[in-house]
Amino acid sequence: MKQQNTSDESLTDWARVDAMTDEDIDLSDCPEVTPEMFAKAVVRHGLKPETKKTQLTLRVDNDVLAWFRAQGRGYQTQINTLLRAYMAAQQEQQRA
Repeated sequence: MKQQNTSDESLTDWARVDAMTDEDIDLSDCPEVTPEMFAKAVVRHGLKPETKKTQLTLRVDNDVLAWFRAQGRGYQTQINTLLRAYMAAQQEQQRA
């Protein structure tokens, strides 16, 4: 059986933490948040991420898919990047 590396007991002195006041907390290593920084903040907690991609079914040759999958995680992103580069090259060619 695998030995458990962690303890269920907290090593924090919660009584000491509860007794602390705001003035007791050392914030010297934390930069102060300015109104400008706060105004630029983006709150995303609980929101679904914006997606600009569309899911589709695409038929490709087995060996092509096997090669991309063999590249590891992110192979679909690689395929998208290559398609985007091809699109940009075609657009550039049409402009010329």
